[in-house]
Amino acid sequence: MALHRCILLSTRQLPKHLVIQTNVNQTFSVSRQNYSSDTARKYTNRHEWVTVDKDIGTVGISKYAQESLGDVVFAQLPDVGTKLLAGDECGALESVKAASEIYSPVTGTVTEKNKQVEGKPGLINTSCYDEGWLFKLKLTKPEEIKDLMDETQYEQFLKTDAEQEH
Repeated sequence: MALHRCILLSTRQLPKHLVIQTNVNQTFSVSRQNYSSDTARKYTNRHEWVTVDKDIGTVGISKYAQESLGDVVFAQLPDVGTKLLAGDECGALESVKAASEIYSPVTGTVTEKNKQVEGKPGLINTSCYDEGWLFKLKLTKPEEIKDLMDETQYEQFLKTDAEQEH
């Protein structure tokens, strides 16, 4: 949507005879539809996210969570081979102003932990959805993904949560 808005805003400033906009909507919709099939990010109410590729889930914390924590200075991640149930506490993050537990959003066995994050925890702040992922696990109950929030539901959850605090 941001790309679509950017294109529309920039084309409004061009003379009408230079605007080529006829297929922008269709092209964007098809690309988005293909992209969001298996790799759509799902969220928990504790602000962890997971993306799934085949039967491997990649787990991290949301932008909201890392902003709330502040500068992350320490990350304790689950060891490879650890069996986790959805909701299990499996690690911790510490920042200059707070500490927070990490919970597994799904059931599975840890296959990899992000050693870069353990060595440089600030990656969580600079790239929480890309380089700052925390661990990967082989899902044993893939149906649990359906119980998590999609991006739109998570945004609504954040708004509702903020309203309840005030």
